[in-house]
Amino acid sequence: MPRQGFTPQPVAYDKDGNPLYAQPQFVHYSRAVQPMEEHISPEVAKAHDESVKKYPRLNLSKSEYVLSAVYRHPIGLLKIWFVGLVLIAAFLAVYAFTFMNPDSTSPLQNFAPAAASILALMIILIIIGVFVATYVYNDNRFFLTNESVIQEIRNGLFSKNEQTVSLSNIEDASFKQGGILPVLLNYGMIRLSTEGDETTYRFSYVSNPKKQIAILNNAVEAFKNGRPVGLPNQDQPS
Repeated sequence: MPRQGFTPQPVAYDKDGNPLYAQPQFVHYSRAVQPMEEHISPEVAKAHDESVKKYPRLNLSKSEYVLSAVYRHPIGLLKIWFVGLVLIAAFLAVYAFTFMNPDSTSPLQNFAPAAASILALMIILIIIGVFVATYVYNDNRFFLTNESVIQEIRNGLFSKNEQTVSLSNIEDASFKQGGILPVLLNYGMIRLSTEGDETTYRFSYVSNPKKQIAILNNAVEAFKNGRPVGLPNQDQPS
């Protein structure tokens, strides 16, 4: 229907000189009721099934599988255990000096039984705290798949979130080992930066970070160039 105030112009004239006007054309498209399923090779399907079985918490697509699972180096646990042992030793020293010194004339000696109960409670709480901190430390994980990078972050016993970055959005991937100890024990920090929003992701205490970055960069390059990303090998990083 012509717009109001619009006078259509003839596009041609017939043999008698009468104007001919263009008529709207309608094109109808139809689509299949059931969309075509993505073809998945037997090798990819097998790798996907093995990844789902091994990492049931991950939300993987039908053609996605884990290339590398990165866990934190055990060296980070030494700080947690060291702090716990220092606190326990400090409480024991204070109790021994105050309540177990035979030459002490402190009136606090009368409260020795109650102090012993408080000391035992404090030691139990410290041990529980060390176990909780160990669980939180070990539950931070980093997964590289043939499609994305998945980072599971746990900041506390009841605080956990997951970050997923497509390989197509990764602009730069690097690692850092600062100091003699990280170099000798072969651990460090992985750093990822993404395109567009310039978001930076970091994962610390990574075992063998040089190897993990090499695997990641190869996967990103293959994914961006449209080449198949290699199937995972059976050897997981230590």
